[in-house]
Amino acid sequence: MLIHPDFDPVAFRFGPLSIHWYGLMYLFAFLQFSWLGKRRLRTGHAAGGPWTLEQFDDLLFYGILGVILGGRLGQVLFYEPGYYFSHPAQIPAIWKGGMSFHGGFLGVLAATVFFARKTGKNWLDLTDFIAPLVPLGLAAGRLGNFINGELWGRICDSSLPWGMVFPQAGDLLPRHPSQLYQAAMEGVLLFILLLLFSARPRPRGAVSGAFLAGYGVFRFVVEYFRAPDAGIFGVSEIVSMGQWLSLPMILAGLALLAKTARRGDSSSGL
Repeated sequence: MLIHPDFDPVAFRFGPLSIHWYGLMYLFAFLQFSWLGKRRLRTGHAAGGPWTLEQFDDLLFYGILGVILGGRLGQVLFYEPGYYFSHPAQIPAIWKGGMSFHGGFLGVLAATVFFARKTGKNWLDLTDFIAPLVPLGLAAGRLGNFINGELWGRICDSSLPWGMVFPQAGDLLPRHPSQLYQAAMEGVLLFILLLLFSARPRPRGAVSGAFLAGYGVFRFVVEYFRAPDAGIFGVSEIVSMGQWLSLPMILAGLALLAKTARRGDSSSGL
């Protein structure tokens, strides 16, 4: 049985300035998105006509705003409305953790809709392009959760070799390190699957559908190892808030994949 190292959430201090690990994980997420995206542009793995680096930088900027604003608002509205409405000054304190993937996902969707209208690109071409760029950033975010000692897992058998005690949970019971499960499944594994799937030309919307279904399924499964959040529906050991929010993603992803399989329309160029 392991014990969580209880990391210092601050990675570096420069006088009065503190750099938090959680912030560094988000910085890594955006940097890898930029590097992978520009690499895919150079190798011709982009749909929707010619791209300029200026357009890509604009997309990244809008995406960052979508992730941060949507992720924080999702945490406030989906998971902890009572706390944040009672402590509104804590809403901007994102360096302390507390970012909802589903809120960030909705924020990014809004950003891509705006970008598609601004540039005249097809929205599904755009989402097909960015879908494979996202999972490694999700993995980094989950590592940030692990470093912060938040979003720990459900209680597990003490014989589980990697069972971990999280002092932040207020007990000495072994738990699943579910943050690492999520980093592996929703991050690394999903990245590999999408990279392989998008290596060949696919119908428009197929890569987006694969991302939606893949993330939704992995998140739904790993929620059975993660301590359920209260959410707006209260605590449930059967169907958690994360699972409720993942169900529409799974259904939308499967519907999109089925539609593209029937239609077999123009390739997304990925």
